[in-house]
Amino acid sequence: MQTENKILLVEDDESLGYLLSEYLKIKNFEVSWAKTGKSALKEIESRQYDLAILDVMLPDIDGFELAKKIRNSYPDLAFLFLTARSLKVDVLKGFSIGAVDYLKKPIDEEELVARIRAILSRMAVSKPDSDPENTSYKIGRYDLNPSRNELKLENETISLTGRESDILQYLVKNKNKLTSHKEILTGIWGENDYFNRKSLNVFISHLRKYLQKDPSVKIENIHKKGFVLKIDNI
Repeated sequence: MQTENKILLVEDDESLGYLLSEYLKIKNFEVSWAKTGKSALKEIESRQYDLAILDVMLPDIDGFELAKKIRNSYPDLAFLFLTARSLKVDVLKGFSIGAVDYLKKPIDEEELVARIRAILSRMAVSKPDSDPENTSYKIGRYDLNPSRNELKLENETISLTGRESDILQYLVKNKNKLTSHKEILTGIWGENDYFNRKSLNVFISHLRKYLQKDPSVKIENIHKKGFVLKIDNI
């Protein structure tokens, strides 16, 4: 049977790392297991992965710092956190860096696989069928290229996290219409809960700052309902 997607597991715990890597292989994923941040970066340099699963507490580098390196050097590689760090501040930090999910240990192996499949499915659906590198959306004076996670304004290029790019693409597809919190959260995160809603507000705040140079573009908050991406003269 042909394997599905290439997964990089970054986990220093020998027992858990072995258990998860073997289980994911049984579920038809191609898995590489790195036990340090340094070895993880070498893996990413040597081959292409579809998703990275990161622990936060690694022996040589903080998992959040590793995620930033991945985001900056390999922006097309999606990553999620699987960690015992479960404080709200850690969850929000993970999403603000660009994680596509933040899972708390211990996690059931079947749930992990379900989350991974949901993420990969959303990623596949979001990819345009024709020439994704050149697919872009006009947002006032800005151009959004979701495949590159880039927002351009004339000669300025703003690098977005994967989550920021997904949210902005979702809003621009529904421009000048109310998009509810639930629609965004279930469409992008896969579930509507308190932590994801808090993270959404953080990302919306970032996007407002990126778009503030064009007064014809605004992300309006409709109290307790959702958001509207308003673009004048479209």
